[in-house]
Amino acid sequence: MKHMLASVCRWPRAAVMLALVSGLGGCGGGAPLFTSDGRPTTQVQCTGSDWSNCTDNARAMCNGDFDVIQQSTDDAVRNLLFACKKKSGY
Repeated sequence: MKHMLASVCRWPRAAVMLALVSGLGGCGGGAPLFTSDGRPTTQVQCTGSDWSNCTDNARAMCNGDFDVIQQSTDDAVRNLLFACKKKSGY
């Protein structure tokens, strides 16, 4: 009975450890939140035969120019990570 109780108590600990390790697995793959010069980044996803939907969205969100940080395509979905350019005169 004592052995059975000890093994039952290990299962919850193992489950908690597995959940923690699984949760930490996604930490390294995320996009940066800010550029090296401190500008916030934004990611948009779009579909279409070219990047114009994504770049149009980025341009509208930035009220003009932006820098592309990263582009990727996953199946038919395009991902664009960008940062708005700083406005001069501020």
